[in-house]
Amino acid sequence: MRALASTAVAVLSGALLTCTALATASPSRPADLQVVGGADVWHADNDFELKWTNPPAGSSPLVMTHYRVRNPQGSVISETEIAWLSDGIAALTVPKTAGNYSAEVWLEDGDGNQGPAATAQLRFDDARPGSIKPQPVPNWIGRTSFPLRVRLAHPVGPVPLSGVRGYAIAIDASPTGHPCAAPDRCSDAETTLRGGAGNDELEIAALPEGTNYLHAVAVSGAGMKSPAPGLAVLRVDTTDPLTQLTGAVGGWTNRTVLLTAHAADTGAGMASDGEGPAPFTAIQVDSGTPTIAFGATAATSVIDDGVHRITYFAGDAAGNANDGASGNGIADRPPGTAWVRIDRTPPAAAFTNTQDPRDPDLVRARIVDSLSGPNLLHGWIGVRLAGSGDRFEQLPTATPRDGELRARWNSDAYPMGEYEFRAIGYDAAGNSTVTSRRKNGTPMVLTNPLKATTRLSDGFPHHTLSRTVPYGRGVLFRGRLTTGRSSPLGGMPVRIVEHFAAGAFPAARVSTIRTGPGGIFAFHAAPGPSRTIAVAFDGSPTLARASGPTLDLRVRGRVRLRTSAGLAKIGGPPVVFRGQVVAAAGTIPAAGKSVEMQFRLPGVPWTEFRTIQTDRHGRFHYTYRFSDDDSRGVRFQFRAYVAKQAGWPYEPAGSRPVIVRGK
Repeated sequence: MRALASTAVAVLSGALLTCTALATASPSRPADLQVVGGADVWHADNDFELKWTNPPAGSSPLVMTHYRVRNPQGSVISETEIAWLSDGIAALTVPKTAGNYSAEVWLEDGDGNQGPAATAQLRFDDARPGSIKPQPVPNWIGRTSFPLRVRLAHPVGPVPLSGVRGYAIAIDASPTGHPCAAPDRCSDAETTLRGGAGNDELEIAALPEGTNYLHAVAVSGAGMKSPAPGLAVLRVDTTDPLTQLTGAVGGWTNRTVLLTAHAADTGAGMASDGEGPAPFTAIQVDSGTPTIAFGATAATSVIDDGVHRITYFAGDAAGNANDGASGNGIADRPPGTAWVRIDRTPPAAAFTNTQDPRDPDLVRARIVDSLSGPNLLHGWIGVRLAGSGDRFEQLPTATPRDGELRARWNSDAYPMGEYEFRAIGYDAAGNSTVTSRRKNGTPMVLTNPLKATTRLSDGFPHHTLSRTVPYGRGVLFRGRLTTGRSSPLGGMPVRIVEHFAAGAFPAARVSTIRTGPGGIFAFHAAPGPSRTIAVAFDGSPTLARASGPTLDLRVRGRVRLRTSAGLAKIGGPPVVFRGQVVAAAGTIPAAGKSVEMQFRLPGVPWTEFRTIQTDRHGRFHYTYRFSDDDSRGVRFQFRAYVAKQAGWPYEPAGSRPVIVRGK
């Protein structure tokens, strides 16, 4: 029985193997099963899309698609059968509970054979990470604070299942800005720091001046962001404070100089905020230790003689400082500079040891100052009679040269005697010095006269000093210029000044001539009104001046007269007298010149019978009627007489007589 049973099993098993070999083979699993959006990526939405490639069909075509979803614990939570062959699932939904789900997809052929399943991971997490807050930043960010590093605090609360991908950060000018466009998530491109929660430091290379706002959110592995962005206010000031210096005079001074530096800043300002750099203002003299004061003002004094380089600078509450130092590899702007020049030492002064023999009236005093140098535009030289105790009379200043203060003493205008001199000199800083001595230490005293004396003689012919000439005639006069014991002075300029009598125009005339080899000169006084003539030699640097006696040149006037008839009938028509006063242009007054009409009889002097007035050209006329019988047969002489008159620059003169006989 036992052998028969074994044989029956063997026969039955062989029949099963034969039937299996004759059945159709099962389909292959779907190839390259993929989750759209990434199989290893966490998704913020619970809708997934699958794609795959169907394998080649066997002896029986593929007719159906199967898939199921398992929860993170591996239990099947849904299974679906699609009555057609598909290469993807458009909407595969998992529960709204974060987790790492899986999907299985397999195929079925027309003979009902089902192939093995392909598996894909469905990672879903819509949890939002907690809010974050940037770590504190300086109240003001200065130029040397860049690159600026901002640390971010890690998200508060539980970490999403997908973890923290990184942080999304935006910097703009709005306090209500957001780093991501979507309300609940951030794209991969919007995620600024992608190193996980630990990559929490942002480096900022530069920012515009003014107030900037940094907005930051944490981003989960699925791209979900913090509910509200963290905010940091970034106030940027990269401009140095404006620093000004007062008290530095432009040139030299002989006093202590008080310097004050004032700083102003329109950004961070010059008042301390208690956290950032303390604002300061500083002044440095030469290479000494700077005087530094907290705040916007610093002051110092410069005392020592010399040329001092002043450096002044300031730093604001953002750490910007124009002190020329370097920080973080950035060189600050150079400080302001000024110069202070102090000289308290008076200059040295001394008169030259001798007078220049070619110009003894030139008085010279050398002013020497080794620091600021002499100021030859100030200072003066004075003179007084030696031993008199009088105040020094300031002399006219000559053009300074070669470091010398110069003055010209008109020694010709001073009496003989000894005269002492004083010089007051200044340097460029205003220090003064006084000296009355020459460089060799001897008193500066000069004995007058300094120059050789001269003598000038002049006169009209026959050595007269006065001459009267008719109108219209000039006159020649001569003279001689000598020095010492009648030594002639040839080639010297002699000044001739003619002062015309009142009423003449011009009132004076000046001419210059030169003496001949024997010191002799001659001058022809041209025709014209009466005048005085003064002759002078104005001297030279080595010769004293001289004047000759004043000459008096008198010029008689001229008047013409004619009559309309030489015979006058008693009781008949009148006789008309006409005439003209001849004078240089401009000498006849605008109202005319008075003219006396005179007559005389034999043995009787001239007698005035009428005074008339000329016109402005000097012309006049007078009508006279003979009515007295005693005039019958009488021979009368008539003339016009020009007498003395205020403003008339000629001597009295009468016309030639005219004869009129009465009948």
